[in-house]
Amino acid sequence: MNKPVVGITMNVEGEYYRIRRDYSAAITKAGGMPVFLSSLVNTEPYAEMIDALLIPGGRDVNPSYYHEEMLPQVELVPYERSDSEISLLKTVMKLNKPVLGICYGMQLINVASGGTLFQDIDTQLLSDIDHRKGYHKIAIQENRFLKKGEVSVNSTHHQAVKKLGIGLDGFAFSSDNLIEAFHAKDYPFLVGVQWHPERLLEDSLSLGL
Repeated sequence: MNKPVVGITMNVEGEYYRIRRDYSAAITKAGGMPVFLSSLVNTEPYAEMIDALLIPGGRDVNPSYYHEEMLPQVELVPYERSDSEISLLKTVMKLNKPVLGICYGMQLINVASGGTLFQDIDTQLLSDIDHRKGYHKIAIQENRFLKKGEVSVNSTHHQAVKKLGIGLDGFAFSSDNLIEAFHAKDYPFLVGVQWHPERLLEDSLSLGL
């Protein structure tokens, strides 16, 4: 039986591509075959080759994509990576293939769909949750992908979804009302999560993704 090929985009750091090993380990454990994708202008061959797309974590989406001035706290992902991922996302979606966005990946999908972000939660939102580190609880509402209920997830981000993109629907929320997960309403499988399921390989919730 052929394993599904899951394409994983990578961070661009100067002359190097970098990616945490957690992502490939999680995909392998789930029965898939991970393939790392470089940032190329022509993304169509990648979209045709893979069975699903994973856009992993990273630094911050450039606020120019959603027409805002950049705050000092923002640490940018290079345009090279984001442009390639947006192009790949659109091409993969034309082929109706599954997409999962994790942390930065969730935020990029939202921006690519016309949404906006809190550039820095501590600056722009009064919250009693430290989203940069540790764990906190989220409430998962009725949805097609994850079991409804309250669970604890890891948290390593300082940005978050502000206005949802077109066609996206939030289904998990932290106690300060930040969106922790969304899906595309009229698409077979497009999910974004703010936590890092690849680091929770013994957790049934994360394995469900």
